[in-house]
Amino acid sequence: MSGRFPIEDVSPAVSCGRYPARAVVGELVPVSARAYREGHDALGCNVVWLGPDGRARPFTRMRPGEPGQDRWHATIAPDAVGEWIFTVEAFSDPYLTWHNAVTKKIAAGQGAVELANDLADGVRVLTAATKLVPKADRVRLRNAVKALRDTARPLPERVSPALELAELLWEHPVRELVTTGEEYRIWVDRERALFSAWYEFFPRSEGAIPATVDAPARSGTFATATERLPGVAAMGFDVLYLPPIHPIGRVNRKGPNNSLVAGPDDVGSPWAIGAEEGGHDAIHPDLGTPADFRDFVVAAAEHGLEVAMDLALQCAPDHPWVTEHPEWFTTRADGSIGYAENPPKKYQDIYPLNFDNDPDGIRAEMLRVVLHWVGEGVKIFRVDNPHTKPVDFWHWLIWAVKLVDPDVLFLAEAFTRPAMMHGLAKVGFTQSYTYFTWRTSAAQLRGYCEELVAAADYMRPNFWPNTPDILHETLQHGGPPMFKIRAVLAALLSPSWGMYAGYELFEHVARPGAEEYLDNEKYQLRPRDWAGALARGRSLAPFITTLNRVRRDNPALHRLRNLVFHDIDNPALLCWSKRDTATGNTVLVICSFDSHTVQWGNTTLDMPALGLDWHDRFTVHDELTGASYDWGQRNAVRLDPYLQPAHVLTLRRPAAPGPADAGSPGQAGTEPATLTVQDVPADLSGTAPTAPAQKDDARWTS
Repeated sequence: MSGRFPIEDVSPAVSCGRYPARAVVGELVPVSARAYREGHDALGCNVVWLGPDGRARPFTRMRPGEPGQDRWHATIAPDAVGEWIFTVEAFSDPYLTWHNAVTKKIAAGQGAVELANDLADGVRVLTAATKLVPKADRVRLRNAVKALRDTARPLPERVSPALELAELLWEHPVRELVTTGEEYRIWVDRERALFSAWYEFFPRSEGAIPATVDAPARSGTFATATERLPGVAAMGFDVLYLPPIHPIGRVNRKGPNNSLVAGPDDVGSPWAIGAEEGGHDAIHPDLGTPADFRDFVVAAAEHGLEVAMDLALQCAPDHPWVTEHPEWFTTRADGSIGYAENPPKKYQDIYPLNFDNDPDGIRAEMLRVVLHWVGEGVKIFRVDNPHTKPVDFWHWLIWAVKLVDPDVLFLAEAFTRPAMMHGLAKVGFTQSYTYFTWRTSAAQLRGYCEELVAAADYMRPNFWPNTPDILHETLQHGGPPMFKIRAVLAALLSPSWGMYAGYELFEHVARPGAEEYLDNEKYQLRPRDWAGALARGRSLAPFITTLNRVRRDNPALHRLRNLVFHDIDNPALLCWSKRDTATGNTVLVICSFDSHTVQWGNTTLDMPALGLDWHDRFTVHDELTGASYDWGQRNAVRLDPYLQPAHVLTLRRPAAPGPADAGSPGQAGTEPATLTVQDVPADLSGTAPTAPAQKDDARWTS
């Protein structure tokens, strides 16, 4: 810092500015700093910022925050991908100092004689300001100067034109004693870095034919997997994530359910990468050729899907690197190469890489592999277990790739300690898997999301209710309503979310004693009857489609920083909102965590967070049912897990004034809206069990 005034605690600043903060194109990025000065003269602050092209963007004035705290705030909206630089400046504001002093002195009854020096000071400041304001406004300043000098006018008429310039001179201030703070960086990604909907499937399962007594198993291919693209796109997903598509090792290949013995038809785990057909830059021959893969990427793009590839930096025992570069692995005391372990789990079919024996060689090869797939049209990588590799390696690799193509994105699959998870985000990972799966109460998830919002300057969460490795007990035992509940929470709390294929079919049978699927697709082909399940009403696809449509249509859901929680008096319910200040778009959600019983609750909404005054009435439209309600700060809600486990409400317009206790669904003094089961859209009622709530006379009031 150089200059007259202290500038402290600048934000966003990641690790004291060691790493760039993160944003996406068009995102409103909050900038704040603590700045103060001696005495009573006015201080002003502003942000100056440069784009990746080195061109300065418009001067942004900062506004003071809570009185007495000397905290200043502004927002900037970067408009291009790349590295941005911003600096906070503090300055003496002579016009605001003059304005404050003159206003107080006149209010105290002082006259023109006593204010002679102040009037002269005003002439000096406004004369200097004339050069700073737009040409169209300069006549106002000249007239104000003329009035200040006119001793024939009454004092109020002399100062009034100058006092009326406050708004203009806020935007175009006279700045004296300018102090320039330190430079800070913001890396700006494309929009998909923050807002995305992921879907994961195994290409080899799409169109696959399992083994029979008379014939061996037949893998699906990129060509057969292409037939699944319309169904994925129709649900509203925009990122299609593929597990590894490389040759699979034969040495120590795992059989079904992670068994140690594989039969001749067992396909093995795609994460056991490498065989005589090639390694990380090769394609499994059962899936097709490199040309087939390129065709698949093009076909996906035609359906609005961007293909994300798995980057798993590990090897099967018969990977070519094992013989070509034995120094890239860890040799144990008995001379064998150590396989991967996460006690008590053992992965005998995988050799982890050792990044310390030949760091230059291994870095060069990893960069070559990533850029090979970038050249094949892949711009998103889901990185497997990055927390088991050195953090400084990822810092180097990610930014080396971005130097070649700044649009490449990296998702960290790091279910690990908080420090490591956050550290990986700081050094460059675009998105992060999170602990969402294990936050199963309203209080837990609220607290966790508040932690994530606090880290929004560098960490972007991606919420997944399931993965091929993770089938939480809530899904094992919660029934179809829990699948809806977890989808609502994932899709509407986080700007990015994803799900693994089979979620929409309510797959929930776990391997005994484990938090993972029985007959895990990691080790065997698993073709599914998508169309048949949908025709029988045994698919959650229509509900997922609705959620993704709501996400797409509401800009408020495209951001993380705007997440606000509201009080509700039932601990089984969670209430939150998101508001886009640029458009006024506001979404309010109330979701149950109980998949078995009806839950009632009463909200106490933070009205200013919704863009409303405390006593306003307003109309909400439920995007799940099409119903509309008159709401206020306090509203009663009733959520039935089988009919509607959540309200997803968009605010439409202020409602007409009414009684303070009127208008909430189910609230005292209001006739509740009622729907029979037949009235419920198919995407909400398709899989409700034949329980009392499913009878024709069942009613609900929310």
